[in-house]
Amino acid sequence: TMKKQTLILALSLLAAGAAFAQSTPSTDPTATPRVDRREARQQKRIQQGEASGQITAREQKRLDAQQNRIETAEAKAKSDGQVTAKERAGLNRMQNKASRNIRRNKHDAQHS
Repeated sequence: TMKKQTLILALSLLAAGAAFAQSTPSTDPTATPRVDRREARQQKRIQQGEASGQITAREQKRLDAQQNRIETAEAKAKSDGQVTAKERAGLNRMQNKASRNIRRNKHDAQHS
């Protein structure tokens, strides 16, 4: 009973510590998880648009080129070992523009 209570307490503290560790932000100054998640969602939107015929092959090529420019800018921001707030804001602006372009191309009544 006492051993059992101690064991339960130890296991719950261990589980709480693991949950806390997962929720704390990365200490890596070059980490860009938000940019990466958004990039993946935009890539999925482009693929879905092409598959459904909402995005033409030419539009897809342009959107992919824009995504590549964002990836290049992200790599450049990481190259000095730290992604600054200004660099993050720039990446966010680029992704906002890309998102608008994806939406515009998906809803422009052109079909491939």
